[in-house]
Amino acid sequence: MTKRILPMFCMLLMCVCSFAQSKYTVKGTVIDSQRQPMIGVTVAEKGTNNATLTDLDGNFTLSVASAKSEVELSFMGYITVSYSADNSVWQQPVIMAEDVKALESVVVIGYGTTTKRDATGSVVAIKSDIKDRGQATNASDLLLGKVPGVQITPGDGAPGNTGTIRIRGGASLSASNDPLVVVDGVPVESGGLGVVNPNDIATFTILKDASAAAIYGSRGSNGVIIITTKKGSGAFRLNYNSTYSMAQNSRLVQNLSAAEYKSILDQYYPVGTPIGDEAHSLMGKSATNWQEQIFRPAFGTNQYLSGSGMVKNMGYRVGLGYDNENGTLKTSNFERFTASAAIAPKFFDNHLSVDLNAKYSSTKNTNADAGAVGSASFFDPTQDIWIRRPDGSINTDKFNGYYTWVNSSNNPNILAATNPVALLEQVWNKNNSTRFLGNAQIDYKMHFLPELRANLNVGMDLNTGNGNNGALQNSPQAWRDNDFMGIGRNNNNQWLNRNSLLDFYLNYNKELSSIRSRIDAMVGYSWQHFYSQNSSQTYGNNADKNAKPFSENSFATENYLVSFFGRLNYVFNEKYSLTGTVRYDGSSRFSPNTRWGLFPSMAFAWDIKGENFLKSAQDLSTLKLRLGYGTTGQQDLGLNDYPYIARYNMSNEFSMYQFGDKFYNVLKPNAYDENIKWEETTTYNVALDFGLWDDRLSGSIDLYYKETKDLLNTIPVPAGANFSNMIVTNIGNLNNRGIEISLNIIPVKSEDWNWTIGLNATFNSTKITKLTANADPNYLGVTTGNVPGSTGAYSQLHTVGYAPNTFYVFQQVYGADGKPLQNTFVDRNGDGVITDADRYLHRKPAPDAYFGLSSQLSYKNWYFAFNAHANVGNYMYNAYAANNSTIYSAYGGQGFLTNLDKTIFRTGFTNSNTINQRISDYWIENASFFRMDNLTLGYEIPKFFGSKMSGRLSFTAQNVFVITDYQGLDPEGWGIDNVMWPRPRTFVLGLTLNF
Repeated sequence: MTKRILPMFCMLLMCVCSFAQSKYTVKGTVIDSQRQPMIGVTVAEKGTNNATLTDLDGNFTLSVASAKSEVELSFMGYITVSYSADNSVWQQPVIMAEDVKALESVVVIGYGTTTKRDATGSVVAIKSDIKDRGQATNASDLLLGKVPGVQITPGDGAPGNTGTIRIRGGASLSASNDPLVVVDGVPVESGGLGVVNPNDIATFTILKDASAAAIYGSRGSNGVIIITTKKGSGAFRLNYNSTYSMAQNSRLVQNLSAAEYKSILDQYYPVGTPIGDEAHSLMGKSATNWQEQIFRPAFGTNQYLSGSGMVKNMGYRVGLGYDNENGTLKTSNFERFTASAAIAPKFFDNHLSVDLNAKYSSTKNTNADAGAVGSASFFDPTQDIWIRRPDGSINTDKFNGYYTWVNSSNNPNILAATNPVALLEQVWNKNNSTRFLGNAQIDYKMHFLPELRANLNVGMDLNTGNGNNGALQNSPQAWRDNDFMGIGRNNNNQWLNRNSLLDFYLNYNKELSSIRSRIDAMVGYSWQHFYSQNSSQTYGNNADKNAKPFSENSFATENYLVSFFGRLNYVFNEKYSLTGTVRYDGSSRFSPNTRWGLFPSMAFAWDIKGENFLKSAQDLSTLKLRLGYGTTGQQDLGLNDYPYIARYNMSNEFSMYQFGDKFYNVLKPNAYDENIKWEETTTYNVALDFGLWDDRLSGSIDLYYKETKDLLNTIPVPAGANFSNMIVTNIGNLNNRGIEISLNIIPVKSEDWNWTIGLNATFNSTKITKLTANADPNYLGVTTGNVPGSTGAYSQLHTVGYAPNTFYVFQQVYGADGKPLQNTFVDRNGDGVITDADRYLHRKPAPDAYFGLSSQLSYKNWYFAFNAHANVGNYMYNAYAANNSTIYSAYGGQGFLTNLDKTIFRTGFTNSNTINQRISDYWIENASFFRMDNLTLGYEIPKFFGSKMSGRLSFTAQNVFVITDYQGLDPEGWGIDNVMWPRPRTFVLGLTLNF
C-alpha cells in the first residue's frame, strides 16, 4: 500500500506546485481625480469570484491565474476599468474617473429611484451647484430661477428669511399652496427647506405633475421637492467652505426730505391760516433722515467644515456649519449652528444596506421690529430723535427720552407713527429654536430572490423652541400699552412640534429579456403622526420671577395620516415606459365619512430616438414623448386639526346672557361642516424632451392643465342652519394651465474653454371657475387684500372667471394734463353716484410668464457665472404711495405730522385721503422686472504649493440690479407693497479648501 500511496502523493504535489507556479500576483494603488487614495475599491479577476478591496491607502494585492488575466476595478459612482495582469499601468497609481453620466441619470422619486431614460412624469433633478451661489442661508436660494414652473419669491431683508415657493401656480385659495418637502425620505413640517444646511445638499428633485406627485396622495397637489443630502464614499476628504459678506440697501422708500416737507407745508398750510398755524406749531427744527437712522451696512459670515470617506463597506460623512448674519435693519441678527451626520454601512455581501441620517440645527433670532421701516417712512422729518431740554440735553423723564407724538393726556397718540429708532432700541423680540431631523432606512435585497427588496424607513422631525418679546419700561411702546401703562409687558412663549414617520415598502425589479421587458413594482404602507404643543405667558416688566402671569395660554393638538400606496413601472424594448401609481390616504383631520381618499395616476413615455426610423439621425441625441395624468390632494387646510368637530367659544362682555339683573357668559357654537375634506387636484401633462449634437443643445417642453375641485371657501348659509350665517366648506373650483420650456446649451467645450447656458420659461394662467354650490349672479366673491391704514377695506377679490387675488378697484379719471383727478372715478354703472358697485376687476399679482437665465464660462482655472430671473405681466398695488400721497395726509388736524411719498409731486392730491382714492386703479402698477440675482468671478486652485490640497477663491455680488418701471420699493412680491424691509445688495468673498 505504501508503494501505491507514495507515487500518488508525489503526483499530487507536482500538480499543486505546477498550479502555484501558474499564479500571477498583481499589486497596485488606486486614486481618484484629486489624487486621493480610494478605499474599498473592488479589484477582481474578471470572470471569477476571486476579488479583494483596496485598503486605507488605496493599495491592493491580488493573485490571479496568469499574467494574461483581466483585472477589473469597480466602485459605485466611478467608471469601471480593466487591464491585463501584466499591464504596465500597475507601476503607477491607477486613476478612476467619476461616472458623471451614470450619476446624472439617476433620479430620486418618491419611495425609490429611477433613471432619466425611464422617467415618465414631469420630474426635474438638479445638483446643488456651489460655484455660483454666493452666500446661501436657505435651500430655496439654490433653486431661484433654475427650474421652469417653480416660482420663488424671496422674503424681505430680514437675515435668515425664507422665500415663498409656488409650483405651477399653486392649487388653492385659502389652504396652503406650499409644496411638500421631503428630506432623505422624511416629509417634513412647514419651513422644511430651512431644515438642511445648503452645504449638505447633494440634489433636488422637483415633482411637478400629478403623475409624479400622486405617490404622496393628499399632500402632493402643490408639487413635491425631494432633497437628497450628501453621503460619504471613496478616500477620506476634508472640505472647508467659508464666506464673508457685506450687505447694504440698494433702494429706500422715496419719501420727502426735511426741506421738501417744509416746502410742502409752507405751500399748502400757510402761516396765518388756522390750520396752517396748527401745522407749523407742530414742526420741529431738525432735519432727520429716519431711514438712515434705522438702517446700516450689515456683515455676515458662513463657515462650514465636512469630512467624508469610506471604511471597508461603510460610507460616512459629517458636517458642521455656523452662520452669523446681521440684518440691514439695526438690532437684527440671525445666528445658526448646524450639524449633520450620515453613515451607510453594507452587510451580507451588499444585500443589506443601512442609511442613518441625522441633522441638527440651533438657531437664535434677534428680530428687529419691521414696523420701524414703515414708521421711518411716515415719521415727520423735521423732528429730532430725542426729547431735548432747552440746554440740549436729553430729557428721559418720559418715553426714555425718545421723541413721541402725544395726546392731551401726554400719552402716545396711537394714531401717529411711533419713533422708529425707539421701535428698534426699546423693543425686543428674540427666539431660540432647535430642530432635529433624523431617519434610519434599512434596505434588504433578498438572498433567495435578489430582485425583491424590502425597505423600512423610520424618522422624526422635532422642533422645539422658546421666544421672549416685550417693551422696556417707560418706553413709548410701554406707554401705548393699556394693560401695562408705562411698565411694559414681557411675553414668553414655548413650542414643540413633532412629526414621526414609519414607511415600509416592497420593491420588485426584474429584467425579462425573453420578452424585452423590465418591470419595477412597489407596494407600501406609511404612518405619520403630527403633534404640536404651545404655551405662552404675559407679565408686566416690573414682575419678579415668582409673580403670577397676567395671562397665560396653552394648547396641544395632533393628527395622523395613514396611507397605502403602490407603483408599477413597465418598460418594453427600452423604448416604451408605462407607470401607474395609486395612494389611499386616511387623515384624522376629517370625519369617518370623508376620511379616506384614493389618488391614482398614469404616465407613458416613448423614447422616439430609439426607433429604427431615427437611427440614422446622428445629430439627434434625445427625443422622448411623455404623457401624464393623475390626482393629488391637499389636507393642510389652514384650519384646526379637527375642523369637522363642533366647537364652542366663551362669549365676551359684548355678548352675554341676562338672567334677572345679572349677566352671564355663554358658550357660543362655531360654524362647521362635518363633511369637510381635502381639496383635490387633477393634472394632465404632455411633454417632449429633446437633445441635439450629443446634447450640446437639450431641453424640454411641457404643457399642463390642472383643475382643483372642492376648494375651501367661506359661503353664506341659511340663518339658523349652523348658528352662523357663514361657513367654511368644500365649494369651489379653479384651474391652472401653462407651458414650461427649458433649454440647456453648451456653446463652447474644449480643453481650456467651457461655456454652459441655462434658460427656462413658464407661461401660466390661473382662473377660478366655481365658488358656490349653485350659480348665484349676486354673489360677489371672496374679498381679500386688506388696504393698509384702513379697517375693513380690501383691494382684491376671488371671483369666478378671474385669477385669484384680482385687484378690485375704482377706475381713475384723468385731467387734460394727464394727471389723475382726485376722488374722481368712472361711474361704471351709470347711476349717478360712486359706490362699491362702480368698482371693477383690474389686473392681477401673478405674472403671465416668468423666466430664469444662468450661465457659466470657464477658461482653464478661471470661471465667471451669473443667475437671473424675470417676471412679465405681474401687477403690484403700491399701497404705501396710495396711503401717503395726499397733502391731507401730512396734517389731518389730529395733533401730529406725517411724511409723504414723492408721488405727491406727480398727483398733486390735496383733499381728504378717502378710501375710494386709496383703492383707485391709479395705484395698480405694472411690476414686470428683470433681476440679476448674482454675478460670480472665481479661480480654481488645483494645488496649494505642490501639496494635495486644492481650493477655490470667489467673489459674488447678489441682488445686483433690477430693471423695472415699477415706482415702489420692490416689484417682486405677492400683490401689495406696503413698505417692506428692502432686500439688500450683498457682496460675498468665498474660500473653499479641499484636503
